[in-house]
Amino acid sequence: MVIMMLDHTRDFVHRYVLQGFDPTDLQHTSVKLFFTRWITHFCAPVFVFLAGTGAYLQIARGKSKNSLSRFLFTRGLWLVFLECTAVRISVTFNVDYRFLVGLQVIWAIGVSMIVLALLVQLPVRVVGVFGVAMIALHNLLDRFHVQGWRGPRSPVPSVWVKLYILLHQAFEAFPVLWFFPSPVVFVLYPLVPWIGVMAAGYAFGVLYQLNADRRQRWLIIMGGAATLLFIIMRGINRYGDPSRWSEQSSPAFTFISFLNVTKYPPSLLFLLMTLGPAMLALALFESNKLAATGTDSLWNRIRAFFIAFGRVPLFFYLLQWPTAHFMSVLVHLLAGKPVRWMFGSQIDSNGPPPGMGFNLAVVYACWIVGVLLLYPLCKWFAGVKARRRDWWLSYL
Repeated sequence: MVIMMLDHTRDFVHRYVLQGFDPTDLQHTSVKLFFTRWITHFCAPVFVFLAGTGAYLQIARGKSKNSLSRFLFTRGLWLVFLECTAVRISVTFNVDYRFLVGLQVIWAIGVSMIVLALLVQLPVRVVGVFGVAMIALHNLLDRFHVQGWRGPRSPVPSVWVKLYILLHQAFEAFPVLWFFPSPVVFVLYPLVPWIGVMAAGYAFGVLYQLNADRRQRWLIIMGGAATLLFIIMRGINRYGDPSRWSEQSSPAFTFISFLNVTKYPPSLLFLLMTLGPAMLALALFESNKLAATGTDSLWNRIRAFFIAFGRVPLFFYLLQWPTAHFMSVLVHLLAGKPVRWMFGSQIDSNGPPPGMGFNLAVVYACWIVGVLLLYPLCKWFAGVKARRRDWWLSYL
């Protein structure tokens, strides 16, 4: 969760982003910038995958499938609503709903929960096979592309084109209705294969009914196999990602090219690259060797700091957007740079003026300050959730 805020702070503060450069574009990036972006790749897939695992654990604790279905359905709708309101306003700092929403990870989680509300009525193995199949096979669709909307002078796409964009074609915008002007949505997180990632995470929850030793062994086997499969398939350079790696001008950039897989939508190789090491990390956390003695040990203090955020993931996610945006406003003001453009409409905007943004050192400083600002709030709300059992707390 904390690393995710680094990525969003970079979105608002870093000069290359504000100038329209992609940090994974090998023609413009640097090693430091690429890995600042790459490390945050782990956030979304792990977040979605473990959301599915959390749903299974509710069944394991005795919740009925019907009750879980109702909860997943209503929470999914709530997340989509939050994407269109709280997140949208925090990202844009305006309420000009000619730009309706950018469909990001919270929308993808919300719709995935709605689908999972139906899937939980099926046997766990069926849900797992469905999820793994979607992850493994969706790159067969890479050859199919539809013509998206190209602005007010271009035709509005058909319903079927819009549906395909929502399912599997990122970085496209379109008017919601059949004409323009009508509210415009921008699709960053198509639903496939995120629905499959959550379904696979649901089946993964079975491991958490095993004893710790067996669970750790399976985590090592599965995580190691996924990571090794990523290396092999990426080395073959055929299936699993629409982009191919190639030899670059230096060994460092060749390595970057190898790691530079597609997130939007997440390719099979992207998910192997992120979920494999995540499972190995879970196995590491299972190890008793990490259990430091003494409540005042450095490890326990660090662990407690990060657990405060992990216990309230949605609360933190909703707060980190306006915090990152505010940090950008603050550092631009301190540097004597204009900030009015940060509050303008996405429909009329021509982008930031020249000279906006700062280097990576400022990005990291803003990130650290933002995390420290949010820590007491997250710690307080984690305490509220621990002390109380109000129904609405499960939606935050």
